[in-house]
Amino acid sequence: MDVASEIRRILVTELFVEVPPERIGPDDSLRDLLGLDSLGFLELRVQCENRFDVTIDADDFTPENFATVGRLVGLVHRLRGAALVSDA
Repeated sequence: MDVASEIRRILVTELFVEVPPERIGPDDSLRDLLGLDSLGFLELRVQCENRFDVTIDADDFTPENFATVGRLVGLVHRLRGAALVSDA
């Protein structure tokens, strides 16, 4: 599964961002360019946890990790990698 594509899909279909998924770049600001507000970030967190089977705790739910699609992709990859290590 392509994490970036799935996050773009979540932004458009679940959070109703009015930018087509193919036009959302990895460095686009989720707040400034795509218009997410505090509730939008909470919903994005829940959607990512459910879709990618990860837990985003308070330490990871930061403006830095949720600044752009690219940063969120990095967080998901890191959390998925940590889950694989802990399951071993």
